[in-house]
Amino acid sequence: MSPRMRRVRSSRGLLIGIALATTSILLACCVFIFALWVVTKKPSVTSQVTPSDSRSAVLVVAVSPEKEALLRKLAEQFNDQELRTPDGRVMSVQIQVMDPEQMVEVALAQALSEQDTPASIQALNPDSSLWLDQLDREYADRVGEEGIIAPRMIADTIRYAISPIVIAAWESVARDLGWPDRPVGWQDIQRKAQEDPNFKWNHASTAHASGLLATLAEFYAAAGKVRDLTIEDAQAPATLEYVAAIERTVRYYGEGELAVLERARAEGRRYLDAFVIQEQLVVQFNRENPSERLVAIYPVEGTLWADHPLALLERPEPTANQRRTFQAFREYLLSRPIQQAILAAGYRPADLSIPLTGPDSPLTAKNGVDPAQPQTTLQIPSPQVVEVVRNVWWYTKRHTNVFLVVDTSGSMAGEKLEAAQQALRIFLDQIKGDLERVGMIEFNSQITHIEPLAELGENREILMQRIDQLEASGNTALLDAVRAAYVRLRRLNDTERINAIVVMTDGKENASDTNLEVLVREIRTDNEEGPPVVIFAIAYGEDADYDVLKALAEASGGQVRQGDLETIRQLYKILSSYF
Repeated sequence: MSPRMRRVRSSRGLLIGIALATTSILLACCVFIFALWVVTKKPSVTSQVTPSDSRSAVLVVAVSPEKEALLRKLAEQFNDQELRTPDGRVMSVQIQVMDPEQMVEVALAQALSEQDTPASIQALNPDSSLWLDQLDREYADRVGEEGIIAPRMIADTIRYAISPIVIAAWESVARDLGWPDRPVGWQDIQRKAQEDPNFKWNHASTAHASGLLATLAEFYAAAGKVRDLTIEDAQAPATLEYVAAIERTVRYYGEGELAVLERARAEGRRYLDAFVIQEQLVVQFNRENPSERLVAIYPVEGTLWADHPLALLERPEPTANQRRTFQAFREYLLSRPIQQAILAAGYRPADLSIPLTGPDSPLTAKNGVDPAQPQTTLQIPSPQVVEVVRNVWWYTKRHTNVFLVVDTSGSMAGEKLEAAQQALRIFLDQIKGDLERVGMIEFNSQITHIEPLAELGENREILMQRIDQLEASGNTALLDAVRAAYVRLRRLNDTERINAIVVMTDGKENASDTNLEVLVREIRTDNEEGPPVVIFAIAYGEDADYDVLKALAEASGGQVRQGDLETIRQLYKILSSYF
């Protein structure tokens, strides 16, 4: 603790210290005046805590992105109360936004660190308790000993807001499916996709809670159950066949709800006809986009809930004051006024005495939702069953034909190429199933190498070796390389798989024979008449040909992202979730 922080005590402690001081009267007065200023000014994290502060009352909470605005507002209101611990510390809650997968990684890293350093986060607030189960399991695997029950990472948990998982569809699409005259379920989605080749729907990959919860609901529907799903149920051939039939109609997967909602705002029906999200996000969308309404479909077979748990981490052990802050924030979130504010934000509050149909409730038909639904709530299976479902999903999901198109022009030399190589390895590592077909095209002044499409069970190591061998030189024949990948995918005429190109460049197109306008027109025409080929593009650095990449992505129904040395790895990790 720094000298400055040791002086920050209660007024009483300071007076005793001053009375005992042996320094000059002038210095003692200065210390006293400074201390009074610290005590009376509004507290901030930096004025209260140092890295070694064993009495810290600052609680850092990792929050999943969809709740950021709500939790920041609630934390600010909580902090404005300036509640104090018995030793005079001001309780403070800080919000740090993280994807749930990142929460697990950070919590594990700080718990397993051998260094005596304070935790960067002390509490988690993901979208589902599934992540807390995963954290406990992974921690137990790392530190557990045979015959000894491993310690838990999570002890104290509350649920202050919940939201059912729904299929969000544009109102006209929902009516085509039978809403609101009759209940709609997963088989209706499957039937519509089989009858109408232009029908597009998705759920996120099982690396995201909404995707995993939707997949669990499909497995329950296949087993004809609403609770007690077993490993035997999940692995039964009839179950796998049922789920695979639904999954084969998914247009492609994705990275999570907020990304889907952002594109739905920007592109409307051109993007997707239906997609899986939380009910709260349907409310949020319709409040912001009253002209084109989404409708929440509650699957007739039953659905699960995002339960948004707030959990205190036990390792590294929080300070006594951080525990007090957690308890105070917990009580604050469960207080009736805040529960009403949570309802106003579109969530269902934990306080069941608050009516969902009151005059101030946003859970209304106008906002596309029905507070009387869902009629059937499914039970979260055991962690062991969830893990089996996640693993089995790689065999039931819609499989992929994807070409990685990689720029190895001279401007990629050095750090850029090294980061790109790491990103490509991450992409392959994230695809756990061996049935996905992946190929790679390298280009600079011309196409320098084509690794044909093959299932990863056959060519994963070959691709890894090619990535290691990438070298930078020459110019940028971007369009020729994209067209080479595109032509190969079109020739397959594969209606069963997702057909996609992931292309990255850091420079301007300057060496191709292919014309951009001709290629864009070809992509648009072909995608209307046959199995679509979707292009996901990464503009790597400020000099990348963003406009060209955007034109290619938009023509195919894909998307373009901007990346740099710091973000390229994460971008490839995100894009891998689409396949």
